Amino acid sequence: MDHTSLGIDPTQPHPARRYNYWLGGKDNFAADRASGDELERHFPKVRLGALANRALLRRATRFLTAEAGIRQFLDIGTGLPTADNTHEVAQRHAPESRVVYVDNDPLVMVHARALLNSSPEGRTAYIEADLNDPEAILADPVLHDTLDLKQPVGLMLIAVLHFIHGPGAAKPIVRRLLDALPPGSYLVATHATSDFGTPEQQALYQQLVEQGRSDVWTRGRDEFAELFDGLELVDPGVVPASEWRPEPDAEVPVRSDINVWTAVGRKP
Repeated sequence: MDHTSLGIDPTQPHPARRYNYWLGGKDNFAADRASGDELERHFPKVRLGALANRALLRRATRFLTAEAGIRQFLDIGTGLPTADNTHEVAQRHAPESRVVYVDNDPLVMVHARALLNSSPEGRTAYIEADLNDPEAILADPVLHDTLDLKQPVGLMLIAVLHFIHGPGAAKPIVRRLLDALPPGSYLVATHATSDFGTPEQQALYQQLVEQGRSDVWTRGRDEFAELFDGLELVDPGVVPASEWRPEPDAEVPVRSDINVWTAVGRKP
């Protein structure tokens, strides 16, 4: 496969492919593995956080479908297909569920067939776009052909907002997306944080960001919680990914092993 003709640069690490590597997938390049390994050397539990984040996606999607009655999902920052993608979990509980996936890595498009294997009753679709440009996502005809934006939507922003750099930079993007969705819609978000690191770890991480060796812009609890302003938080509120409605028999790791804030909120 000629990756360059598809707009894929195998020499530059990409978050979707690095995440795929941490989850044990095969859809990644040497640059992604090197980037993942460097972060893991500095922060040995980063892979645990990725796994906890993926498990949270499953639990939150199940909650929205089975308990909240949501039948439409807009999943931005989809990542490469792996086990239990959003539509697979949703359609397990409600086969008529519809999902639109959005990502900016052309390699995700190459593998999008795995994201589009919908149940006969439901539908899935894929848009190649960037969270930094919410207007393009909201204007895309594929979105409007697949979802009815007059009916509640589950907006899934899983491990993607921390690629929006700068203090306060994520909130207007989230607000714009939520403004386009009707009452009864939900926001599910997870976000990397340095809150649980030692001062030394926090200083080291900031140095990596400034040197361009990490593309993840961590945010503290307060700034993350502000993304849910005006929404009704679902219990247990803002917690690490592993602590949001864990499975009854799950062993919940210590917070410093996860470093991912999570919350689910309903638009009144």
